[in-house]
Amino acid sequence: MTATPARPRALLASACLAPWGGAATGLPGAAPVELPKVIGFVTSRFSPLVHAVATDCLGVPGSARDRIGAAGSRTGIVLATMFGDTVTLDTATRRLTAGQVHSPLLFFQSVTTSVLGHLGRQYGITGPVSCLSVARHGVAEALCSADLLLDEDEVDRVLVIGVELAANERATWIHRRTTGPDGLAPLPDGDCAAALLLAREPAPEPAAALLRAADAGTAPDPAARDARYRRFGWLAPLVAACEAVRPAPGGPPARVRVPGPYGYVVEPVPSAVTA
Repeated sequence: MTATPARPRALLASACLAPWGGAATGLPGAAPVELPKVIGFVTSRFSPLVHAVATDCLGVPGSARDRIGAAGSRTGIVLATMFGDTVTLDTATRRLTAGQVHSPLLFFQSVTTSVLGHLGRQYGITGPVSCLSVARHGVAEALCSADLLLDEDEVDRVLVIGVELAANERATWIHRRTTGPDGLAPLPDGDCAAALLLAREPAPEPAAALLRAADAGTAPDPAARDARYRRFGWLAPLVAACEAVRPAPGGPPARVRVPGPYGYVVEPVPSAVTA
């Protein structure tokens, strides 16, 4: 069977960060362990990781590479994470049980979307914002949410971010005990995040396109195509999609199947929009 596009969405930009130090060597988005600090966010790398990958995807606000510009009022954000900012939650809990004074900063950043408000202020993004925590097929669910937002007349672009911190003791305990066919998807080996900027209609020169395809079930699975992706756990399809938008040096972009119930595939140009 051949791909049959339905409401193709242009993929304009992507970014991936795996700040695991030497352990990230050779992985997509390998970055230093230390991330740029974000004013108002402390202790945890969750929010700085989201901020760094979003800035890499969108360009520095107000610069020549700023991909939002005047489109902020018609741009939405979808954030997907299985466990969220476990470092902040556990730090606040330990301080409480130890009888210590609660930190206002920890209270603020314990809200998973607080960093999205920071990004919205920087880029002028005032469109709808949502956060998903999905046990399985988190990438497919995030892309579907973005796809639905782009059906709204008020939204032209959506930034999709997937993020997960290295599993701490509590996340590991929960993950190991949630088993069976409906258990939780695999977790990444360490802190990582990936971002895609989607547009409503095919752009004049898109890097790739997101579409639904009749042969999605037979398209290559990113984890099977390249063992590197397995280390990204449930984020593997999003990382592979990022590489379809921004191919690694020396490697041609490949068609990516996004596992899940929606039949999404990422098609590199030029066949993505013309199929």
